[in-house]
Amino acid sequence: MISRISPDALKAAIRDGQELAILDVREQGSYGRRHLFWAANMPLSRLELDAPAMLPRKTARIVLCDGGEGLAQRAADRLALWGYSAVSVLEGGTEAWAAAGYELFSGVYVPSKAFGEFVEHEYHTPSLSADELKSLTESGEKLVILDSRPMDEYAAMNIPGGINVPGAELALRVHDLAPDPDTTVVVNCAGRTRSIIGAQSLINAGIPNKVVALRNGTMGWHLAGHTLERGQMRRYDDTSKAGLAAAKRHTAEVAARFGVKSIDRAGVDRFREVAGERSLYLLDVRDPTEFETGRVPGSHPAPGGQLVQSTDAYVPTRHARIVLIDDNGVRATMTASWLAQMGWNDVYVYENALISEVLETAHYGRPVIWPDDMQIKSVTPNALKMMLEAEDAVVVDLARSLYHRDHGHIPGAWFAIRAHLAEAIQKLPPARRYVVTSEDGRLARLAAPELAALTKAEICVLKGGTDTWRADGLPTEKGLINTATEVDDVYLRPYDREQGIEQAMNEYLSWEIELVRQIERDGDATFIKF
Repeated sequence: MISRISPDALKAAIRDGQELAILDVREQGSYGRRHLFWAANMPLSRLELDAPAMLPRKTARIVLCDGGEGLAQRAADRLALWGYSAVSVLEGGTEAWAAAGYELFSGVYVPSKAFGEFVEHEYHTPSLSADELKSLTESGEKLVILDSRPMDEYAAMNIPGGINVPGAELALRVHDLAPDPDTTVVVNCAGRTRSIIGAQSLINAGIPNKVVALRNGTMGWHLAGHTLERGQMRRYDDTSKAGLAAAKRHTAEVAARFGVKSIDRAGVDRFREVAGERSLYLLDVRDPTEFETGRVPGSHPAPGGQLVQSTDAYVPTRHARIVLIDDNGVRATMTASWLAQMGWNDVYVYENALISEVLETAHYGRPVIWPDDMQIKSVTPNALKMMLEAEDAVVVDLARSLYHRDHGHIPGAWFAIRAHLAEAIQKLPPARRYVVTSEDGRLARLAAPELAALTKAEICVLKGGTDTWRADGLPTEKGLINTATEVDDVYLRPYDREQGIEQAMNEYLSWEIELVRQIERDGDATFIKF
């Protein structure tokens, strides 16, 4: 029997200093409209794909919440089946939380976004407007623009002349990118958080250059009427010996100031031995391409800038132990310094991690909880092509809606969300056979038995998913054309919208700025000013 927890009891649990994972199991779009501050989003649809890495300890306290539609109970039953033993459901969901007088938040990665605003407010991180940056670029002054987002975001749109240097790379690479102390360093992202954190990282590291954040990032640049570059791939080169030496020297000062703790192999092994009593997250903060070449067993990729930007997406268990891994300590130390300021007390930099362990080099695949009995038939892309030509199948696509819309889907496919298949089957066209797909086919394999339980039609899975269909050179189409369920799986960023983009940008930037006041009302943020 899954227990219930009242809003008041959950509020007390948030403040008791013990491990606690609050998980909102609605789709991200619904979650993003109204949720608890410390609730991480883990949709019921993707539970088997997310739980193994995000919930490493099966005896940790877990509280599930939803909007009152019963998803939390379904998720609780599933987690209990997998051996999670301390699961409860928030009585009445988010509406009961609000009725009890507690704060609800909109948006995603809210603790990290609020932290960025806290940092600017407390440290007075210097910034300049889009118009000021435009004038600066035209003035001939020595200047370098560093874009602190991942490469895929940078390639979509960037400030002209900007170089891609994701957040945790800044302190490591800046000495080679701006060796002249008279060069002004401008850090930007799409909005505010990563610009602020990136600029303040370099200021905290004590580099001799003037450092400023671009206020409101690429959104602010666009709203000011300036042109963005698209499709660029500019990034940093390998770090020089002098650049690395300078980065290590400055990072040592950061470690001392913020009390960054280090740990060796023996210490990590002790943590592993008691991982059944304390949740342990081994996170590799290097670039994902470096992670793929060799990684510590049991570690997961968490590029440092993104770990600070969206901490709840990597570590939903508050008060867990976090061990950070890199090659030379710079990126791990800078990341740890920010987590310490966010209120994470048990964060450690793993010294000499990559030479202390036998590294795994096989392709990384996130762990998945697979059912014991998988009897669903699979079909190849070519076999599906022939079925579609003979009008002998309907394709049900469980990929994320942005992938379905923008990356492309199998022509004629119906978009649906796994958690709402009972609703979808009412809208899907009648068919003798349904073929289920998703990006790589994993989610489709998990969902196919559930669809089979709802219909007498034959259910098959596309082997390798839509990625394999595309790799085989078969045609795709874009857009959300056929939808069998509400499209609420993604909380759209302003630039993901198909209309009203400028209004959405202004609303988003205002929302970020307002977060400082909202977290004061909520009272549960644990941010620390050093």
